[in-house]
Amino acid sequence: MYDRLEAMRLFVRVVERGSFTAAAADLGVARSTATDVIRRLERSLACRLLERTTRHVSPTPDGAAYYKRCLSILADIEDAEGALRGNEPSGDLRVDAHGMLTRTFLLPHLPGFLERYPKLRLQLGQGERLVDLVREGVDCVLRAGVPEDSSLIMKKLADIPEITCASPDYLKRHGMPRSLEDLQGHQTVGFLSSRTGGVLPLDFQVNGEVREVRLPSRVVANDAETVHDLARLGFGLIQAPRYRLREHLENGGLVEVLPNLPPTSLPLAVYYPAHRQLSPGVRAFVDWASEVFSKAEL
Repeated sequence: MYDRLEAMRLFVRVVERGSFTAAAADLGVARSTATDVIRRLERSLACRLLERTTRHVSPTPDGAAYYKRCLSILADIEDAEGALRGNEPSGDLRVDAHGMLTRTFLLPHLPGFLERYPKLRLQLGQGERLVDLVREGVDCVLRAGVPEDSSLIMKKLADIPEITCASPDYLKRHGMPRSLEDLQGHQTVGFLSSRTGGVLPLDFQVNGEVREVRLPSRVVANDAETVHDLARLGFGLIQAPRYRLREHLENGGLVEVLPNLPPTSLPLAVYYPAHRQLSPGVRAFVDWASEVFSKAEL
């Protein structure tokens, strides 16, 4: 029997994924079933909802309007069902988080989270690339820094302190800087921005203002761990979160520089799409992550 509600859920997923195949896989149905359901939905509404090409599926103007109405209707239904269930988080929760953040702070506390919410199944993605939450079907992401997508809702968890440092060998050759003026003649391990493709400058907080300093680089890289390794090999100054360098600071592989002029901290936050109602699962994850990072040694 044709189920209008399930057809609406499928339609929303096709729009968000831009693909019948991906949407069908997400919902556990055959692609042929998905195309048939959407065809019947269009027939019942007497309008075309989707433009189909060999590579992509996108909503027509009517489809875009119907998509917004579907989101509202499905959110109301989810609220009603959640109220009857007591809003206990259940089902699948897809979270994407930076690998080092996950391993250092989240994994040690994960057993307690899943024990607290026994009906929740967690799918944890790890990486540094920018994730398209809607198209990839991710419920929320945990990131340090500010994302390019301004349409996302942010729930700030903490500020991650950064430090400036270099290897003892490098400082022996170039000297320990005591001021920004002393940086003349120094060099940095260049970190390539994923957004601009250019080398990021060093930044320092001076009397409440941020001062940017650009130094020459003999070696540049676009991977944080590689940049840290190059710094330990003596190729120059770097700036990075303290927690990522703690082991090297403790064993003497790196030495903090200009501690009285720290870089700006990175905001750590959970991001989720603005048009989606905050599900009980995402709300539970956000509250738990806030609890974890409020006690973390950053």
